[in-house]
Amino acid sequence: NAVITDVTAAEGVLAVMGPNARALMQRVSPNDFSNAVNPFGTMQQIEIGMGLARAHRVSYVGELGWEIYVSSDMAAHVFEVLQGAGQDMGLKLCGMHMMDSCRIEKGFRHFGHDITCEDHVLEAGLGFAVKTGKPAFIGRDAVLKKKENGLNARLLQFRLKDPEPLLYHNEPVLRDGEIVGYLSSGAYGHTLGAAIGLGYVPCKGESVADVLASSYEVDVAGVRVKAEVSLRPMYDPKSERAKL
Repeated sequence: NAVITDVTAAEGVLAVMGPNARALMQRVSPNDFSNAVNPFGTMQQIEIGMGLARAHRVSYVGELGWEIYVSSDMAAHVFEVLQGAGQDMGLKLCGMHMMDSCRIEKGFRHFGHDITCEDHVLEAGLGFAVKTGKPAFIGRDAVLKKKENGLNARLLQFRLKDPEPLLYHNEPVLRDGEIVGYLSSGAYGHTLGAAIGLGYVPCKGESVADVLASSYEVDVAGVRVKAEVSLRPMYDPKSERAKL
């Protein structure tokens, strides 16, 4: 027998992200946050301040970081502990638009914008997460069929060549002068120095080289702005920073 319990209201989540994340975590906890003990993609139970928490070594912003899951009654305390310990390290509170900017620079998909239940995992560029060599599982045949038949579209990352215009999402994407789709996400990329976005481009029967060889523009409030595109994240394409 199995019992499923909704514990959403029982926990709060605090995200500690950035190059100094490990140093800050070591200040507030006796636990070891080194790569040897807590490598990327792992979790450990920790002491933090006067509370207990789960520290998940993950990142949705493309930098070194941890998500701290703590009971709701201790969340405010842990927040205050982190705030106090990080003042001389340049710790800042950041909101959703900052997170959106960072994750688009890193090419991280957002469910509901860039990926939905109607998008194919291969066309979204997430084939690395599907191991078709495993025994039968739901969706395996669909992935193998798509590999055999070829992709109808590819999700590309866009960066405007003009650093002034802003992107939000839903802007038309033009390929060789023709509208072929829309941006599913958009924001200003402060590290990349220009507005950035993600969007699907039709590519049935085409190679990757064909897709990348075209010229691209994004329609920003009626003005066509030239853009460069990439299948790999333009920021830290090897994901080295999150695994420091």
